[in-house]
Amino acid sequence: MHPTGWRTSLGLATVPGLVILAGSIIITESPLSLVERGKETEGKGALRKYRGVEEIDAEFEQIVAACEQARQVKHPYLKLLGRSGIPPLFITITIQIFQQYTGINAIMFYASVLLQTMGFKSDMSLLSSLVIGLVNVCSNFMLIYVVDRVERRKLLLVACVQMFISQVGIGVILSFHLPETGTLDQSLAGVVVVLVCTFVMAFAWSWGPMGWLIPTEIFPIETRTVGYSIAVSSNMLFTFVISQTFLSMMCFLKYLIFFFFSTWILVMGIFVVFLLPETKGMPVDLMGVCVWRQHPVWKWFFKDDEVRVAPEKS
Repeated sequence: MHPTGWRTSLGLATVPGLVILAGSIIITESPLSLVERGKETEGKGALRKYRGVEEIDAEFEQIVAACEQARQVKHPYLKLLGRSGIPPLFITITIQIFQQYTGINAIMFYASVLLQTMGFKSDMSLLSSLVIGLVNVCSNFMLIYVVDRVERRKLLLVACVQMFISQVGIGVILSFHLPETGTLDQSLAGVVVVLVCTFVMAFAWSWGPMGWLIPTEIFPIETRTVGYSIAVSSNMLFTFVISQTFLSMMCFLKYLIFFFFSTWILVMGIFVVFLLPETKGMPVDLMGVCVWRQHPVWKWFFKDDEVRVAPEKS
C-alpha cells in the first residue's frame, strides 16, 4: 500500500466538504423557519416557490398556526418529556439505533478489512469497496424519485426484506465455505460482493435517509429542534459503539455476525408494522388528530386537550 495513501484519502474528503459549503451558501430558507422568525411575507413566497403553485394559502395558514402554538411553549425539553412527547421521542431514538444495527456503518467503515477476511486480495478488496461506495451514492438518488410517491412504511418494509435476504445470504455462504478453506473461490466471492451491494442499496434508499426524514415529520414544531438534536446525538452515539465493537464482534462471531445483524433487521420490520405511524403527506398540525390519536398503540399517550386541531377554513 502506498505510504502517502492516507494523505490522499484525507485530501479527497475535502471535495464533498467544499460541495456542502457551496450548497450552504446558495440554499434557501424554509418557509417554516422564516415564519418562526416573524418573516411571514418571505415565508409565503418561499412556500410558493417550493410548491410551484400559486394556491398555497391553506397550507401557509397551517404553518402560521403551528408556529403560534410553538411560541407558547417556553420549555421544549419539558414538553418533550411529557406524556405526548414519548411516542415521537421513542420512535426517533429507536430509528437511530436501528440504523446502526443494520450493520451499514460497520460494512462501510470496514469493507476492505471485511473483504480481505473473506479471502479477497488487497487490491481487489479496495476495488470492491469503491464499487460498494458508488452503489451507496447512486441508490440515494433513487429515493429522490420515490420519496413522495411511496408510503414511508412501505419503503422501510421492502428495504427490510431486501437487507434481511442479503445478510442471511452472506451468512449462509460464509458458514458453508469459509470454515473449510479460510477463503472463498472467485465465483462465490463475486456473489458476496453482489449481496453486499444489494444490502447497501436497500439501506441507501430507505433506512439511511428516512432515519433523518421521519423525525422531522413526527415532532411538533415546538419540540422539533430539541427532538432532532436528540436524534443526531443518538445516531452519533451508536455509530461510535458499532465502529468500536465491530472488529471484535467479527473476530468472535465470524460469519455469525451477519445473522446477528439480520436478526436486528427482522426486529426493525416488526417495529415498522406495529409501532411506526405513516407520515407521508401529513401536515404538521394534523399529526395529533390524524396520526397519533388513530394509532392503536400511541393513542393512549394523547389526551383530548393535548391534541392540536387544525384551523377551520373560511
